[in-house]
Amino acid sequence: TTFQTETPMQFIAYLNFNGNCSEAFDFYREAFKGDITMRMTYGESPMRDEMPADSRDLIMHNQLEADGAILMGADGPPPHDDKGGNTCISIQVKSIEDAERIFHALSAGGAVQMPLQETFWAHRWAAFTDRFGKPWMVNCMKEA
Repeated sequence: TTFQTETPMQFIAYLNFNGNCSEAFDFYREAFKGDITMRMTYGESPMRDEMPADSRDLIMHNQLEADGAILMGADGPPPHDDKGGNTCISIQVKSIEDAERIFHALSAGGAVQMPLQETFWAHRWAAFTDRFGKPWMVNCMKEA
């Protein structure tokens, strides 16, 4: 997507759902007059064989873009669960160095659910809770 090339860093709300993410994002698309620019189920992902069969139709990642704004979300499993009040902040950065710096600073004294690592969609990605109990994700995307 084009949003990441315009600014070096963005804070994006990431909403977590318990099985109704697709329905919710269809509703948000209409409400915000936006476009779903990414929707992937766990069954469509490279992780499909690691997922329980009953979770393969759940949303692994959903992205809505409307008038320059971005909203993201997913259905469980962890780190997308309800322990953080069903919302976390996803920090989009342009470089691996920024991802590492921000991850180490924000996660210090907190609890790491997914350590900073390369994934099939990101050069670096992590999910963690800071020392104040607030949930975060750091994401340095690969080019589409």
